[in-house]
Amino acid sequence: MKVIILGAGLVGRAMALDLARDKELKVYVADINQTRLNQLKIEGLLTYTQDLSQKDKLQELIADKDLVLNAMPGFLGYQTLKTCLESGKSVVDIAFFPEDPFSLNTLALEKGVTAVVDCGVAPGLSHILATYGLSHLDRGDSLTIYVGGLPVVRQWPFEYKAVFSPSDLIEEYVRPARLRENGRLVFKPALSEPELVEVEGLGTLEAFNTDGLRTLLRTLNIPDMKEKTLRYPGHREKMLILKEAGFFSSEPVEFKGQSIKPVEFTNHLLFSKLILGPGEEDITILKVLLTGEKEGRKVQLTYELLDRYDRKNGIHSMARTTGYTATMVIRAISLGLISERGIIPPEFLGKKPEVFSFIRHGLEERGITIKEKIENLS
Repeated sequence: MKVIILGAGLVGRAMALDLARDKELKVYVADINQTRLNQLKIEGLLTYTQDLSQKDKLQELIADKDLVLNAMPGFLGYQTLKTCLESGKSVVDIAFFPEDPFSLNTLALEKGVTAVVDCGVAPGLSHILATYGLSHLDRGDSLTIYVGGLPVVRQWPFEYKAVFSPSDLIEEYVRPARLRENGRLVFKPALSEPELVEVEGLGTLEAFNTDGLRTLLRTLNIPDMKEKTLRYPGHREKMLILKEAGFFSSEPVEFKGQSIKPVEFTNHLLFSKLILGPGEEDITILKVLLTGEKEGRKVQLTYELLDRYDRKNGIHSMARTTGYTATMVIRAISLGLISERGIIPPEFLGKKPEVFSFIRHGLEERGITIKEKIENLS
């Protein structure tokens, strides 16, 4: 089976190296950046240097492929997914674009293909764990997701670095957070409602609202749901200053006779400051808290992982947890464990015990362990 990965960034690289281990898969990687592709010169892995924003070029690349793994930046994600579906290709998507993926459901059904969207660590594994936990309750009352990818070494001025593009990071800090409170959909500013969270082995982190619930707001009937991003204390305030000063604005401004978008200029300035370099170690934290009723008792289910940089293979933790969730879903589709057509949000996978077990086992084989516990609340 031929699988092509669109995008060879830090996550794309991790996915390529992981899938290349499977003898029954033929793996291809495409990216506009030749330097990135040069890091993937291993036996059995084929690469294409191509501008994937060009629809006709993208169609040519995927024409003879069986499965597509979309790892493009968010601003290109939706159109890339649409082109893949129009070409009759099943897709696993980690682009996390702002558009509604369900708007492509009719197209996917007409083409008879599968598109598993938001298939990273959060959204992605977080949603899978939410519905897996919900299947063990008689009723779900609240869902809280905490997630963060952090550098091991805190460096001034931002005390943060990412494995994905600064444009996607800024989008996370700009896009309003959608939550559910008392059964109602509410919108709150990104970076709002900060709270301190204790994480064993790391100490005190700061959590704030972000728009990570996404498809859960449509697919889960839980009256209270929220997702919060974890950072080292102090990072949030610095991002708020930039945001309020207009550096994240996409509205053009005139400067010395030129029209520029402040956010594009900010992306350019921040790129080298916010991207984890080779050998810079990181940590990923995910905690999913689900309260509800089980056999007449008020209980809380907790699913938690703490993953670290893979020194042996030089793969960042966020790339591991995001990428390996997606590669296990690619494998599940190739083996026929996922056969449904249309747009499939990750939470649907948590409802299928055989798929959940397959993904969890695959993550554990790669050193990513999910701890779970149940506590009585009353």
